[in-house]
Amino acid sequence: MSYTAYEVKDFIGTLTINRPEALNALNGELIGELFKTLKEIASTDLRCLVITGKGEKSFVAGADIEEMLSLAPSEALEYSRTGNELMNVIADFPSPVIAAVNGYALGGGLELALACDIRMAAENAVFGFPEVSLGILPGYGGIKRIVNLIGAGKAKELLFTARRVKAEEALSLGIVNSVHPPAELMSDVLITAAQIAGNAPRAVRNTKKAANNVAGLAAPHFTESEGALFKECFGTMDQRNAMCAFLEKRKPVAFTGI
Repeated sequence: MSYTAYEVKDFIGTLTINRPEALNALNGELIGELFKTLKEIASTDLRCLVITGKGEKSFVAGADIEEMLSLAPSEALEYSRTGNELMNVIADFPSPVIAAVNGYALGGGLELALACDIRMAAENAVFGFPEVSLGILPGYGGIKRIVNLIGAGKAKELLFTARRVKAEEALSLGIVNSVHPPAELMSDVLITAAQIAGNAPRAVRNTKKAANNVAGLAAPHFTESEGALFKECFGTMDQRNAMCAFLEKRKPVAFTGI
C-alpha cells in the first residue's frame, strides 16, 4: 500500500498523504515516500505544489507515537535528523508549496505545515505541539519555524502548554493565511495555486529563494543574493514579453518559463 498519492494538472501538483487509518501520522515508510516523490518532481516544470491529507479529519496528526516509543536515544537523534531533512526539502522546494490543512495538524504535522510557504486551513483544522505532554520536544525544525512566524512569546506559550488551537485562533496568531469551509478548502487552494502558476515561473522561483534567504543572510549578503536573483530574470522571454505587454496595455502571452 502506498502512503502517498500524487497528481499534476496545469503545472499544479497535489501531493496527498494517504494514511487516514492513522490520521495520516508520519512513520518511516511514509517519510521515505515523501522524500522519493519530492525528489522526482523537484526538477519538473511544476509551478506550485499543494500538500494535503487524505480524508476529512486530519492533515497530519503528528509523528507515529508507536514507532517512536521504542527508539533508543541514538535512534531518536537519527529520527530527528531525518525529519528535519524532510522539512528542509519542503521548505527549499523550488516552487511555492501550499499546505491545505484539512483537519488535525499536530506535532510533526504542524511542523510539516510550517515548512510550507503558505498555509490554508479548513474551519475544522486544529493546530498544536503536544510533544511536552509526551515527554519530548518538537524535533523536526518546528520550534525555529513557529518562533520565526509568530514571535517567541506566543510560540513558547503553545510549545510549553501543549495547547491546541482551532483554525480561527491560528489565523489570528498568524499560523495560517486563511480559513475556509471544509467543502471549499481544496477549490480555494487551487485558485491560489493557479494565481501563482499564472506568473512567470523563474520569477516566482527566484522570489521564493530570496524570501527564504531573508532569515539566513545579513543585510549586505542578502542584497548581493537578491541582486543576483533579480539579474537572472532579465533576458528571459517571459520578462521581455510581460514588460512589452505592460507598456502596450495588453495582456501578456502565457508564461513559458524561458
